[in-house]
Amino acid sequence: VFGAVGGLWVARMMSESYENNVFAQIGLVMLIGMAAKNSILIVEFAKMEMDKGKPALEAALVAAQQRFRPILMTAFSFILGVLPLLVASGAGAEARKIMGMTVFSGMLVATVVGVVLVPAMFVAVERYLGGSKSAPLAEPEQGAEEKP
Repeated sequence: VFGAVGGLWVARMMSESYENNVFAQIGLVMLIGMAAKNSILIVEFAKMEMDKGKPALEAALVAAQQRFRPILMTAFSFILGVLPLLVASGAGAEARKIMGMTVFSGMLVATVVGVVLVPAMFVAVERYLGGSKSAPLAEPEQGAEEKP
């Protein structure tokens, strides 16, 4: 959501003829989906690190480091994929330009905010909730078998 709001602000600053019409709103739906996917991946990896016994801060840092390159690759491929919308010409070009400007600027902001803010919010929420409620699962010792 922060990325969508930031994207609208950047789009408005870059273009004086920017309108928040139905095409911009469709772009926002696409943008929120992409930004949410990135956030879910960071949180999921952080939870897996916490299950291994790491504290919330270290887990968030490791998750952000592990997912940084894939998030940037996804974001930049998406951003470069919508460049033709920004330079559209011909019939319906204005609608494509508005949608392109929305998702282009929104994805730029959502990527930066997501990589920085999501791990920080993860740590804040974990600290507020008191951390993980369950202890990490212990792995069975090798050679130890249950006897009936």
